Amino acid sequence: MSQQTATVEEQQLRAPKETKAVIDFLRGSKSGLKNRTGVLNGGRREYFKGKSAIKALLTPAYAKLKNVPEVTTEEEAKQVLHNIIQYGFYLRVDRGSPSGSSSSSPKHIQINPMQQFEPDSYYAWFYEGSQWTTYLGGVGLVVVMLAAVMFPLWPTSLRIGVWYLSMAGFGFIGLFIVIAIVRLIFYIITVVAASPGIWIFPKLFADVGFVESFIPVWDWDIPPPKKQKKKRSEKGGLTADKSKKKRKTLGSNDASPAGSRPETPLPATPLRGGARIEEVPDEGDS
Repeated sequence: MSQQTATVEEQQLRAPKETKAVIDFLRGSKSGLKNRTGVLNGGRREYFKGKSAIKALLTPAYAKLKNVPEVTTEEEAKQVLHNIIQYGFYLRVDRGSPSGSSSSSPKHIQINPMQQFEPDSYYAWFYEGSQWTTYLGGVGLVVVMLAAVMFPLWPTSLRIGVWYLSMAGFGFIGLFIVIAIVRLIFYIITVVAASPGIWIFPKLFADVGFVESFIPVWDWDIPPPKKQKKKRSEKGGLTADKSKKKRKTLGSNDASPAGSRPETPLPATPLRGGARIEEVPDEGDS
């Protein structure tokens, strides 16, 4: 009677809830795990490095989770990640040469027969994470397509409302394009007439909020200062020169003859009975 081998999906179903919680955390965006893309058996698959997973389990985001194994040290994190391998959520792989002509193309990866967790090893994902967002997006796309196809059957008031909304959206996009063209023309004129030029809504294309994009209304096109690095380097050179001069002066003082140095008298050492030892000059010195 032949033994039936369990598939990866069946192994993942056998995993306890704590293990699944750890995997969902690693596959989520809060973990900060850096995933790379490799080529395994002709197909693309994400993989990560062991060090990155250990760091993810030591973050405050993981410490806030409930119903997960407690991790306080790197050794505990390594042990937790090693115990997860048996459920097939990820497997240890060896990274090879690039799959394309350029060095930036995804590299070939192969499953390593020795499945153990090491910080310097690589591990390929065989778990895509929670799929509810994918399913929800698919259902939403189907609903939108059906609603668009059945648009002639909509009530008249609803169709009029959608028409006004679409016109408002197109108008907003057109206004944005007009503002971009006008500000560019105005900038070119001011560069010739009043250098260095004036930008209308200088933060229009900046990575800021909607309201901040229109504040301030105008501003001069002043390039950022670039002389700070030079000043710092000059200061560093001056300090270096000063330190060199100090070293030279100290060296000259050290090289001076012993006779030119002022001799400091030794402190008096108290003895019993109040007597003290004091230096007495030799008769030849008088």
